[in-house]
Amino acid sequence: MSAPWLDLIGVGDGGLATLAPEAAERLAQAEIVFGGQRHLAMLAPAHPAERQPWRSPFADSAADLLAARGRRSVVLATGDPSWFGPAKWLRSVLSTDEFRVWPAPSAFSLAAAKLGWALEDCLCRTVHGRPVEQVAADFAEGRRLLVLSEDGASPAALAACLVDAGYGASDLQVLEHLGGTAERVRGSVAERFDLDQIAALNTIAVECRATEGARVWPPGPGLPDEAFRHDGKMTKRVLRALALAALSPRAGELLWDVGSGSGAIAVEWCRSAGGARALAIEPNPERLAFIRENRRRLAAPCIAIVEKRAPEAFDALPAPDAVFLGGGLTEGVFAPAFARLKPGGRLVAHAVTLESEAILLALHAKQGGDLLRVSVDHAAPVGPFRGWRPAMPVLHWCLTKGARG
Repeated sequence: MSAPWLDLIGVGDGGLATLAPEAAERLAQAEIVFGGQRHLAMLAPAHPAERQPWRSPFADSAADLLAARGRRSVVLATGDPSWFGPAKWLRSVLSTDEFRVWPAPSAFSLAAAKLGWALEDCLCRTVHGRPVEQVAADFAEGRRLLVLSEDGASPAALAACLVDAGYGASDLQVLEHLGGTAERVRGSVAERFDLDQIAALNTIAVECRATEGARVWPPGPGLPDEAFRHDGKMTKRVLRALALAALSPRAGELLWDVGSGSGAIAVEWCRSAGGARALAIEPNPERLAFIRENRRRLAAPCIAIVEKRAPEAFDALPAPDAVFLGGGLTEGVFAPAFARLKPGGRLVAHAVTLESEAILLALHAKQGGDLLRVSVDHAAPVGPFRGWRPAMPVLHWCLTKGARG
């Protein structure tokens, strides 16, 4: 095995003077150095290496890296490059034996040390190049979060997100230039956030506390219907929990929520498994607005909205791991959706009307799967007393592609 030709070197806020001797030697010998403008500016003017700034979009830099193959090369990054740094991306471009990583202490380690927190008790996240709202899925009473910022505006944006989610009493610590001469730590409460002139290089520490009287939603499936904005035409709580159990969300998998309506199924899918993604396929403008609001309020940023009618929308979409057919079930929608479903994928369909029931019964007779008829009664006032008020029964059908039952 040949020696690596590229070194990925993490740099702390103290600059290149803080590098370990061997990493500093590798940098001194480099013929070409890749990095952001801030990192390249750290190089001494007399350093003979060619400077190669990252391109925009970042992925376009892959061609530059491949063109440098075989030359003594260095990539400069912040802190530990394996913590939300370029190490993961590099492994998608180069084989692992072509480069080695020289980590500096991560911002997470430095922040935990500064605050006296146990790092293993914290959730470590980033909003660098990502929506701040995605962190909201991790809010929970008493939980500690460490968050890498995009820039100086990130702390205020995260504070607003906490308030919006009912966690306005949370304590925030903003740690700027950790490990450097300009290091500064300041605190505020989310609902009274008043810090200004925050350095672009900062990390946010959060101790989550719900505002007294605020209603906060747990991460699991089966949220109450009032958690969502909707027009009444949505998969209700009991049937939604049943559908999610059958869809079986798994990390990184993709759901097609066909006839998404309020987006409730897509929202709960994304909240149920780390990295789960959903396509909410819905043509109705009013319901598209519901999906957008529920995606924001209930911290499900991994929902992409497809503003088209099924099945015309299907051809341009990536193949799903699971499909939910909640609205507008027809043979014309089922067949192309099932054809695109990956082997071993799960399809769940619900039917309420006699017409959709007839379609579903015919599909079950042909395809197999599990079929349930679910009827739910709710206690309701009957004069001065209470009685059972039945909801419309729903047919629930679950089919695994490649299985017959």
